[in-house]
Amino acid sequence: MNNSLLIELRTEELPPKSLKALSEAFASGVFAALKEQAFASAHSVCTPYATPRRLAMVLTDIAEQQADRIIEKKGPAVSSGIDTEGKPTRALEGFMRSAGVTFAQLHKIGDGKAESFVARIEMKGETLSTHLANIVAQALKKLPIQKLMRWGDSEHQFVRPVHGLIMLHGERVVAGELLGLLSGNRTRGHRFLSSGEIVVATPEDYSTQLAAGKVIASFAERRASIAAQLNARAAALNARLNPADGLLDEVTALVEWPAVYVGEFEAEYLEVPQECLILTMQQNQKYFPLLDCMGKLINKFLIVSNMQVDDPQHIIGGNARVVRPRLSDARFFYNKDRKATLASRLEKLGSVVYHNKIGSVLQRVERLEALAQKIAVRLDANASLAARAARLAKADLSTDMVGEFPELQGIMGRYYALHDGEDAAVADAVQSHYQPRFAGDALPQGKIACATALADKLDALVGFFGIGQLPTGDKDPFGLRRAALGVLRILMESPLALDLAELIADAQAGFSAGVLMTPVAEPLLDFILDRLRGLLKEAGYAQDIVESVLAQRPTRIDLVPARLDAVRAFLALPDALALAAANKRIGNILKKSEGAGAKQFSEPDPALLQEDAEKALYERVAEIAPRVKAHVANEAYADALKALASVRVVVDHFFDKVMVNTDDSAVRANRLGLLKALFDQLNAVADISKLGV
Repeated sequence: MNNSLLIELRTEELPPKSLKALSEAFASGVFAALKEQAFASAHSVCTPYATPRRLAMVLTDIAEQQADRIIEKKGPAVSSGIDTEGKPTRALEGFMRSAGVTFAQLHKIGDGKAESFVARIEMKGETLSTHLANIVAQALKKLPIQKLMRWGDSEHQFVRPVHGLIMLHGERVVAGELLGLLSGNRTRGHRFLSSGEIVVATPEDYSTQLAAGKVIASFAERRASIAAQLNARAAALNARLNPADGLLDEVTALVEWPAVYVGEFEAEYLEVPQECLILTMQQNQKYFPLLDCMGKLINKFLIVSNMQVDDPQHIIGGNARVVRPRLSDARFFYNKDRKATLASRLEKLGSVVYHNKIGSVLQRVERLEALAQKIAVRLDANASLAARAARLAKADLSTDMVGEFPELQGIMGRYYALHDGEDAAVADAVQSHYQPRFAGDALPQGKIACATALADKLDALVGFFGIGQLPTGDKDPFGLRRAALGVLRILMESPLALDLAELIADAQAGFSAGVLMTPVAEPLLDFILDRLRGLLKEAGYAQDIVESVLAQRPTRIDLVPARLDAVRAFLALPDALALAAANKRIGNILKKSEGAGAKQFSEPDPALLQEDAEKALYERVAEIAPRVKAHVANEAYADALKALASVRVVVDHFFDKVMVNTDDSAVRANRLGLLKALFDQLNAVADISKLGV
């Protein structure tokens, strides 16, 4: 008989930042196993539940007993399963023993290439009670738990001590033992707002009975309730919430019966930069700061409590008392830090190791200063301001505020730079040189900020590539993929007319002799272009279009979007794919000729042209070459490709009428030179042979 199945593991408070992931992994693990073992049907649905003190799920349409079924077990190939006399080999005999079948009971199946022996084993359906405890145990073992713990005198281990186990199928308790607990149908509600045990009648009643015990079992429903209350409270105060999805998830994992209240702190603390106050409220106290219509912090905040009471004043007052020392600490750090200028802090960075093979942070600052100045010159920007910004960019790392809240590096640097009387462009660059920090993050604004940000990222890339510390697999401890994407986005989206290869060379020149132990320029360019490949595909460009442009190894990243758009427009022309195929053919001919010993291809000589078809091609190439060159120089890539499309008929006629590899070496070399001249024009914007592949 099929019924819904409830599984609940009741624990002590689970890690809030991982509760949602634990719940989803637990539910999916159990559900997958029930499907695999034929207890769940195609119509079964799994609903996970998660509260601070439980992981649970309800699964619909779960069978009491598996149906009888036949399992196919694949054995050795027929060719290796029997010997020349037609008798089973040792491999096949071992397979038959493990499957419990005789040679006569084996079947043969083929995949079109070879046949294999198969044992078809009839399995009698077993009960849910036989398997459920083990299914749950295996799912728990696979949870993403970093550290296990023991409790009391128990030998069992889990992320937190476990106090209850429910395995309820319909109205029947499925007998089983897990983590030293026998299964039952009893749970508990809210720690303070509910008393006594809750006897769960059926899986369908689970969430309703918990709600009566002041527990919202669903993580999603609890999160939605908190979000609605937060928005309503903020609206009532004519304020808005500071975006904090991560905090909302964390708070959802901390409460069972959420209620939102308004707290307040003294307005005098607003003299501290609001980023400091916001961070300490969110990170340390799990409060939701409030902003006015201009985005300025106000001296009110929202508290998500686990207690819904008629008179919350003691809750509000207690939280106000708790937050006040945190705000006082922030004000103390801020006032203390401003007693020393950023420039005076640079000396301390000499004793801070950036990397033992690259040197100190101060040595890095000196490289950034020189590199930012070079980039500013290339941008026709104020080089002295760029150098100053790069010199001060890391100075706030030695401040107390950044020491307490590393997330504020750069942000505090800007406040302190302005306090020191630095130019506003310098202060802005100090803050934004870390940008973009993540996908979709804002870019640094202005040439000074861009020069400083590029210097920061390029120095890191060149330095770590130069000592062989490249990202591997999913490991990227120095954030080099992020740095490469940052360089690409700044160059392409700003946009900046800078040559990436020249920037890499500039960054490489800043390192002392002997520091960079491995080649950098080509491997690093390959690495960055590979990141560009992914970035462009995410932006919606077709793979063949991306490959056609990147095959040219472009170093003017700001021009890449225009090239891509031109190729996309070219593909819409009727002759595009035929011309792309011809271009590929030409490339293969030239490659084979080079392999045959041709050192270089000479300019075609009109006097050596014999066939009308090659004369026509020569004339057309001579006609379009200056136009294509001018279009490319003017960055009119679509016009260049449109002009090239007109040669398709002439190229086809050439290949129909002319033999390139003729016995006359002079004529052959001349025809190859003609093809090389055409090939250069066809690939002036992109390698069109990649199109349609």
